[in-house]
Amino acid sequence: MDATDLDLARALLIANKDATLVAVRRDDIIVCRERGVKPLLKMIADGRSLRGFSVADKVVGKAPALLYAVLGPEAVFSPVMSWTGRAVLLAAGIFISHDVLVPHISNRAKSGQCPMDESVTNVWEPYEAVSVLEERARQMALTA
Repeated sequence: MDATDLDLARALLIANKDATLVAVRRDDIIVCRERGVKPLLKMIADGRSLRGFSVADKVVGKAPALLYAVLGPEAVFSPVMSWTGRAVLLAAGIFISHDVLVPHISNRAKSGQCPMDESVTNVWEPYEAVSVLEERARQMALTA
C-alpha cells in the first residue's frame, strides 16, 4: 500500500466538500460526487476495478465495504466507519483507516439504520451483496 496515495485521497476528500469518494493510484485520481453506494455500483456495472487504488469515502458501512471487497482497493479511509464495515474490509484484506468507529450507519433522516446496510444485514458474500444492493437501489429509486 502506498501511504502517500491514501494521504492524498484523504486530503482531497476533506478539501473538496462536494466529493463523496476519492480514489488515488499515483497520478490516477477519481473523484465521485454521488451519494451512497451509487458510484460503487456503477463502477462494478461498468467492469471497473480499484485494484492498486487507495480510497477515501465519506461514510463506510457494511454495504459499501462489501462493494469495496469486490472492487479491490488496497486501502480505505473513512471519517465515519461502522463496526461491520470495518470487519468486512479487514476480512477482504483491505487496509483500513477511520476517524470514528460507530455501531451502525444511520439513514439520512437519522431515524434508523442506513437502508443499504439494512438490506445486507445477513449477507457476508461480496458478490451476493452486489445483486442485493442493485435491487435495493432500484426499489429506492421507485419510491424516492
